[in-house]
Amino acid sequence: MFCVAPPELETKMNITKGGLVLFSANSNSSCMELSKKIAERLGVEMGKVQVYQEPNRETRVQIQESVRGKDVFIIQTVSKDVNTTIMELLIMVYACKTSCAKSIIGVIPYFPYSKQCKMRKRGSIVSKLLASMMCKAGLTHLITMDLHQKEIQGFFNIPVDNLRASPFLLQYIQEEVTWFLSLCLMLSLRAQSFAERLRLGIAVIHGEAQDAESDLVDGRHSPPMVRSVAAIHPSLEIPSKCAGAALLLDDIIDDVDSFLAAAETLKERGAYKIFVMATHGLLSSDAPRLIEESAIDEVVVTNTIPHEIQKLQCPKIKTVDISMILSEAIRRIHNGESMSYLFRNIGLDD
Repeated sequence: MFCVAPPELETKMNITKGGLVLFSANSNSSCMELSKKIAERLGVEMGKVQVYQEPNRETRVQIQESVRGKDVFIIQTVSKDVNTTIMELLIMVYACKTSCAKSIIGVIPYFPYSKQCKMRKRGSIVSKLLASMMCKAGLTHLITMDLHQKEIQGFFNIPVDNLRASPFLLQYIQEEVTWFLSLCLMLSLRAQSFAERLRLGIAVIHGEAQDAESDLVDGRHSPPMVRSVAAIHPSLEIPSKCAGAALLLDDIIDDVDSFLAAAETLKERGAYKIFVMATHGLLSSDAPRLIEESAIDEVVVTNTIPHEIQKLQCPKIKTVDISMILSEAIRRIHNGESMSYLFRNIGLDD
């Protein structure tokens, strides 16, 4: 796992003030691993809590230490069973609220249901519902990373810190893809900010997908739908020859069909190395197998979401550790310090 911190975060953290409790809201090993890394960086012990499923599949949370008058930080990574993950978080937040915690801060690196943040015909804005549930349960602050749409912050009536993974991904490019930097070609809308800082060329792969009849645009869509890039084909915006390396960037990698099609197009145009980078690696269904059999050379994601099983299925998947910035965010919030330092050198398109 690539875990070297960006230069601006390499300074040793100050010891946090007393009155901080750190909980892991999920009993799976991946969430515990991230939580322990954060606790180690902060110099604190993990709080004592039990999270488990009853035989009838109800979620049970038992907090085993006093949180009265303390700042409680609850770390929750989204597992494959996303709905159970949400219930674990809500129940733990409510338990801390009824136990008289001073503040309850959710550390949710990947915000679930973030793709369902726009109105669709006979649909609903599920991320707004989830935000309301978290606030109602007792959450007083949210730390997350690279929201699918920045406007999701407006669904909350509490402070939201939407951190960025771009400094860590940029450092990975500079240190691990150094042989190809002079020949790289960045692709995607998000790539412009990366390309400017790395002084690389940028190109666009354009594609259109036919919408299902049941999802045709009408007045109930807000905002009007933009066709997704599901079937990508060459366009005039791609150089006829791109001999070198190409980096495909996005915030989420889930269904990989569009990336596979883009990789095939780039290979046809002469690219000999193709890297795919994203903050959140959902990698659902048979994505690992498809990536392993594709023209993609490497997929780089952060550890906002557990993906150990997918890495066993596909050695091309690499992980960048973002526990450093989460730890620093927790420390600053607990100590009442400004968060602006964590957003230095962050582009508007990041």
